[in-house]
Amino acid sequence: MTRIVTSFADISAEYDVAYVDLWGCVHNGLTALPQAVASLQAYRAQGGVVVLVTNSPRPWDSVAQQIAGMGVPSEAWDAIATSGDSARAAMFRGVVGEKVWFMGESPRDDDFFKPLSVIDDPVDIQKVPLEQAEGIVCCGPFDPLADPAVNRPQFLYAKQRGLKLLCANPDIVVDRGETREWCAGALAALYTDMGGESLYFGKPHPPIYDLARRRLTALGTAPSDPRIIAIGDGIHTDIAGAMGEDIDSLFITGGLAATETRTTDQPDTKALSAYLEKEMMNPTFAIGQLR
Repeated sequence: MTRIVTSFADISAEYDVAYVDLWGCVHNGLTALPQAVASLQAYRAQGGVVVLVTNSPRPWDSVAQQIAGMGVPSEAWDAIATSGDSARAAMFRGVVGEKVWFMGESPRDDDFFKPLSVIDDPVDIQKVPLEQAEGIVCCGPFDPLADPAVNRPQFLYAKQRGLKLLCANPDIVVDRGETREWCAGALAALYTDMGGESLYFGKPHPPIYDLARRRLTALGTAPSDPRIIAIGDGIHTDIAGAMGEDIDSLFITGGLAATETRTTDQPDTKALSAYLEKEMMNPTFAIGQLR
């Protein structure tokens, strides 16, 4: 039974480490959420470790730069694990070939192709037209406001050629301020529905949690057998991922599911129960906003 709490501080002493989602929890795509930042700073002040676990298709250092510009200070986190880094490692190992058709927004997503020093003998990745490609690398749609179905002709051609699609961000949608945008996960889901093969590296899939554990280990001061809680607003990413990893979770209901859970300051109890039953998910805790 999911327990509604009034603040993260109500439960934070039970955990050594928090895996914290960014978009919808710590920022809204445009600016930091002050209460969330203060909550993470307070958690770290009492000895907690914060690993930002995000489905951003960017390298972790690019994400650090991005969130600093939004007003998220470095004092609010200890390490960052991104879907982008996990997916980049797979790309440079050649999981979709050397010649790839790239889907994304340039120059915003160009950092995805930065060299990755942790890979021994990386393949020489070349961006080529679809007709010459051995695989697809998808950081997101060309136009985040366009219906993913506009890609059906290209996907039909790619599927017939047996191309695999590497999805660098499994999120379906995000809310940038008040505007809902499509993400790479929507394209990967469409490709899979059409009979193509999509490869995922972010939440809720295991590779990003493996990366989060490596980031945690690299801190040196992290507990050897930590008590971990995952915090996020994505029921099919953050919460499903936590359940898959068998760790506790704090569901932020005022993000993507604000309408379904009738969240103003806090979720409506009956609406939350109905939503969780419908989605067949069972977060440990729930709260309107991270605070």
